[in-house]
Amino acid sequence: MINIAVNKNFEERGGDFYINFKLAINHGELVTIFGGSGVGKTTLLRIIAGLITPDSGSLEACSEIWFHDVQKINVKPQKRNVGFVFQDFALFPHLSVRDNLLFALPKGDDIAIISCLIEIMELGHIQNRKPETLSGGQKQRVALARALVQKPQILLLDEPLSSLDSSMRFKLQNYLLEVHKRFDLTTIMVSHDVAETIKMSDRVVVIKDGMVATYGTPLEVFSDHYSKEKSIVKGAVLAIDKATNHVSVLLGTQVVRIELSKEKLKGLQVGNEIRLEVKAAL
Repeated sequence: MINIAVNKNFEERGGDFYINFKLAINHGELVTIFGGSGVGKTTLLRIIAGLITPDSGSLEACSEIWFHDVQKINVKPQKRNVGFVFQDFALFPHLSVRDNLLFALPKGDDIAIISCLIEIMELGHIQNRKPETLSGGQKQRVALARALVQKPQILLLDEPLSSLDSSMRFKLQNYLLEVHKRFDLTTIMVSHDVAETIKMSDRVVVIKDGMVATYGTPLEVFSDHYSKEKSIVKGAVLAIDKATNHVSVLLGTQVVRIELSKEKLKGLQVGNEIRLEVKAAL
């Protein structure tokens, strides 16, 4: 169980930005943090990891108090049982894939976990290569494996799949779900993708203006909270029928057929990413 009740004021954002997070996350859940840019999603992850210190409040995780302003407790990041996968991967460029994992292995721990993770993440054929020679999807798998080397109880993912194409996103979503279950993790992930969030999440936290606006299952959140709002979803163009102006689009695991104007069809090609504005029916 993770219990968060923290406050912090940021003055360096061209004006005050105040956050007030109150949230409880159960052990073993995969929770997605959802919301617009600049509302505090990444800030929440960094507070849990100990990379940002709240002004007041408390944070309990893994049956321990990690932060408490009254009791003057603030556990250092390296003492928190957390794995953090950043957007930019943060791999050591001078080390091979295997050496990146070895570097993260705590002193005295069994080295067998390295081979285990290399097998799970299908990194065997690239384990001796440097990060600069890897694709975005391969780097993401290495970053995920490195976060798991320390056997964390909590895995934090800051938009881990945002820079990947739709087919690679789909494959890595399955990797994430597998390691989440296999390692009995509590996973907290930031995402902007509705289809991805629905597919992967046990619950969704919607943040607005530094506060938790809605918290529930994906279907509860997206049917109730967004029933009167428009959302943007991204998909991959699978086929184009110029005779009827119809386009087949992959949205998550679903294929939908939509009609576009001739103007919007200009320049559109199979494989392109397309952004669709959708509104839930009442």
